[in-house]
Amino acid sequence: MWPASDRGSATVWTVGALAMLCVVFGAVLAMGQAVVVRHRAGGAADLAALAAADHWTDGGTRACALADRVARAQGTRIVRCAVRGDISDVTVAAGRGPLTAEVRSRAGPAGPLTPGGPPGLGPSGEPVGPVGPDGPVGPGSRWVR
Repeated sequence: MWPASDRGSATVWTVGALAMLCVVFGAVLAMGQAVVVRHRAGGAADLAALAAADHWTDGGTRACALADRVARAQGTRIVRCAVRGDISDVTVAAGRGPLTAEVRSRAGPAGPLTPGGPPGLGPSGEPVGPVGPDGPVGPGSRWVR
């Protein structure tokens, strides 16, 4: 026989456990949404910066207008856009309220990788940086990922 004072305690414990599971599930969903918003902002920032850098010769205003169009097509908004020379610097925001993410991205032409030699090789021809099975890993190499 169950003591009279314990009668109904399993119901209380079950309700408490279910409430805790709901709270944990809600927190996991919120974190997942935050990750999605962050990735959306990052992708849009990269695309917008590339678009602005590709059209830097049209002037900063037109390049930033194109970057804004690209960001809006991704469901985000431009917070800041600056084009200095052939380098674009774009900050994009995605999400609303507490789940807002801002990501900054820069784009421009690739500079020289190593002085005096092809990519991945130093001035005297020695490999610089990571080396794959067939030689240096770098731009122009089939091992670039």
